[in-house]
Amino acid sequence: MARSSSEDTVTESILLSDNHDRDSESRASSRPRSDGYTDEDEYYYDYSRTNVRRPSSFNRVLALVGMSGRRRRRDYELHSSSSGEALRGLLARPSGGRRRAVRETRTCRKGFAVGTARRVIIAMPFVILMLFGVLHVVQSLLGSAQLLWDYDEDDLFLPDWGRPGHTGEGLADYPTNATRDVLPIPCHSHNDYWRRVPLFDALHWGCTSVEVDVWMFDDDLFVGYDTQSLTRPRSFRNLYVDPLVELLDKMNAPGLYPNRTFSGVFDADPSQAIVLLVDIRSEAYATYRLLEEQLERLRTRDYLTYHDGQKLVQRAVTIVGTGNTPFDLVRANTKRREIFFDAPLDLFWEVPASPVVATDQTDTRAMKMDYGTAMARAPPNETASQLLNGLTKPTPGKATDSSFTADAFNDANSYYASTDFSKSVGFVWRGRLSPRQMEIIRGQIRGAKKRQLKSRYFNTPAWPVSARNHIWQVLVDEGADMLNVDDLKGAATEDWRRRVHRWWS
Repeated sequence: MARSSSEDTVTESILLSDNHDRDSESRASSRPRSDGYTDEDEYYYDYSRTNVRRPSSFNRVLALVGMSGRRRRRDYELHSSSSGEALRGLLARPSGGRRRAVRETRTCRKGFAVGTARRVIIAMPFVILMLFGVLHVVQSLLGSAQLLWDYDEDDLFLPDWGRPGHTGEGLADYPTNATRDVLPIPCHSHNDYWRRVPLFDALHWGCTSVEVDVWMFDDDLFVGYDTQSLTRPRSFRNLYVDPLVELLDKMNAPGLYPNRTFSGVFDADPSQAIVLLVDIRSEAYATYRLLEEQLERLRTRDYLTYHDGQKLVQRAVTIVGTGNTPFDLVRANTKRREIFFDAPLDLFWEVPASPVVATDQTDTRAMKMDYGTAMARAPPNETASQLLNGLTKPTPGKATDSSFTADAFNDANSYYASTDFSKSVGFVWRGRLSPRQMEIIRGQIRGAKKRQLKSRYFNTPAWPVSARNHIWQVLVDEGADMLNVDDLKGAATEDWRRRVHRWWS
């Protein structure tokens, strides 16, 4: 059907109108916008604004030290030109050509080098500290390597030997198994009741002396540092007397050879006695008499060392009284003295090789002094009071009457000769004993040996470890008979001569 001319005219006008609109849009898109930005710029601006990059964990760490991470992409900096021209940021082609590109590359490399150098300078102290920390940890691990794999290689060979139903059944145990492989050493367990297992911790490390503080309440002796720490179960009998009796009964169980001597608590050295240093903290005379009564179980089994008026009869347990122990009661028992006294060591000072010099503050001669030579060269007619010249004022020992002199103490009534290290010797400066302090120690030990008493220093420095080890080594080298310690493991297993850190270990 043929269309009319009017319809053709309408159709043609519509097509022309559409073409005109498209041409207008095309021309509008090609012309710059009146605000100086194109739609493409607006798109990238909106994209950079709505898609903000979150900082990474690495950038957060750098921010803590005042640094910023290297940004591989920069946000599009639009609307920053005052002239109204669009800045395309990194997408805009540089107008300087190849020369400008080379210059920007050099600038980028220079900035990267400067940033890297800044990071290295800031991070270097942390790296050095970490390095020393790692070295310290490695040294600690190497020094205590057995703690990581603490096993006995011998246990891997026939581990079931001696057990019921296996090879060697009935051959693994014997009566003195309690202290097998324990070597006794001259160390004193200070405040032994603080140990996790009183008495047995000290025996485990080989200590031959333990200390116990006793208080009298309700006709019984209780163990503790002060009255607030006293409890009914922790009595002197429960913690020390009864365990010693049971242990000694096992060590002296009847065997195939009936006519044998009594053995002490150490299987490796049956003749070694254990010293029980009893520090009387309550009223002197009543507590002392009650202590004599509570030693009855040890007495009836003949486990107590005693002095019969002429000689010392050594047994498995030696009782020594200190603190408020009345010296007059100790000395009054002349027939069978079973409790001995802890004599004041600071009263026994005698002249060593050279007199004490108050102005001598250096320690250059400390390791060159010879104790044997000092003993040999000591003038016999000079006394301690004449040579001290007020530099060290002797103080009475614990619970001793001021009327007692040094001549009142001997091996018949006393066993130990003890003194407070900090009061008698003084503070140890720079972690080393001065020659003056060495003279004091040698003179006191010399006086104790002259009276056949065992010298002991308590309250020695426990820290730093290097100073503690130095003092331990000096005391042992100079002839101290008993080492008063709190760290039983350190005294029994550590190498005191090994160099350690001075003030931070």
